[in-house]
Amino acid sequence: MLDFLLSFLILAGAIFTFIGSLGLARLRDFYTRLHGPTKATTLGVGCLLIASSIYFSHQGNGVSLHEVLITLFLFITAPVSAHLLAKAALHLNLPRVGDKTDQ
Repeated sequence: MLDFLLSFLILAGAIFTFIGSLGLARLRDFYTRLHGPTKATTLGVGCLLIASSIYFSHQGNGVSLHEVLITLFLFITAPVSAHLLAKAALHLNLPRVGDKTDQ
């Protein structure tokens, strides 16, 4: 049963990370590209870290706090950094898809 849970978390993490990376490469402007790493990739890396934490905790060494702390740090800092990047882009007046200057 544990193997299925770990397999699901690893597969889900890999899929979310791939989708986030693909969004970063394929989307048209800075503002839409910002969604790839901050949404899907964060969730994907979180799934991988949770799978790692469950695996190493199950090995008998107690709760693996390294992965838990990294996951918490990732989920706290990713939205804050995305917000700061978007504010900086607005301050620099970066063009958006669909702006009048875009035509």
